[in-house]
Amino acid sequence: MKVLGIEHVAVAVEDLDAPARIFHELLGITSRTTEEVGDQQVITDIFDTGAGKVELLKPTSDKSPIAGFLEQRGAGLHHLAFRVDDLRAWLKYLKEQGVELIDEGPRPGAEGCLTAFLHPRSTAGVLVELCQRP
Repeated sequence: MKVLGIEHVAVAVEDLDAPARIFHELLGITSRTTEEVGDQQVITDIFDTGAGKVELLKPTSDKSPIAGFLEQRGAGLHHLAFRVDDLRAWLKYLKEQGVELIDEGPRPGAEGCLTAFLHPRSTAGVLVELCQRP
């Protein structure tokens, strides 16, 4: 099992336009993908820097986890995602090590990835996502 790098840094936002302008127009990041992830009730606006991605997350419903985050904390850093080679093996290993999992198994994420989250109580207060690319 290997961690293959940082997949993305996710930022919760109420509006995609202002931060998108910063990344796209002002910083010149041209590789951009927008996608709705129904399972999480969010629209993702992903900016690929070539060395990692910044993922803007806008809720599509008041019941979205991102809507709850924005209500409690406001816009800002939501989670850090690592790309892994075998998500199921990582989840099994981490559970055996006593890490608190939010997701016991993979679920669909943006860009066709399988994803799972680790609870911040086990990861120094940071919500961590593990992603396996298709």
